[in-house]
Amino acid sequence: MINGVKNPPDIGIQLSETKLAMEIGTVNSPLDENVNGIAEVMQVVLRVLCVVSSVTALSLMVTAEQSSNITVLGFKIPLHSKWSFSHSFEYLVGISAAVAVHLILHLLISGTRLLRGLPNISSRNHGWLIFSVDQVFALALMSAGSSASSVSSLNHSGIRHTALPNFCKPLHRFCDRVATSIAFTFLSCFLLVVLVVLDVLWLSKH
Repeated sequence: MINGVKNPPDIGIQLSETKLAMEIGTVNSPLDENVNGIAEVMQVVLRVLCVVSSVTALSLMVTAEQSSNITVLGFKIPLHSKWSFSHSFEYLVGISAAVAVHLILHLLISGTRLLRGLPNISSRNHGWLIFSVDQVFALALMSAGSSASSVSSLNHSGIRHTALPNFCKPLHRFCDRVATSIAFTFLSCFLLVVLVVLDVLWLSKH
């Protein structure tokens, strides 16, 4: 008591300080924690889906192989088509494998941190690193899918004003597997783009 006025209880001072800290953003509110938790779950789900799509694209491409015959100018010519005959298809396989490895390693690290009760991203520098790698792989997948699409389109349409026909008629199984692989590659690219957006949102808040 000072000059007949009682001092306010300590709990009142602490509550006021806590309220002020929440107002200036130094303490996360329960709503912010729930939003962060949902964002982390979305990150994990999207990365799992991206692993599945990348592995599927990789598996379909490396098993794309078929033999058949084609007639050109009256001559019957044997054909054998395989993914490794095209540099574009090899590029798609390499990028898909690299993306899958990157995502699996990230999921293992994130899972370990979550089990220990730690946040998915440890620091702002860690966030920038994840953002950079996700962006690089998203662009690489787009490049690989576009390159493989041009080769696949040429196989379907043939070359105009020449005797080269539509190779996908006798090699339809090979072309179907390649086309499906390319579709999953673009799906992986889309999922990584969404992850890049989530990375940006995290960086803007930290």
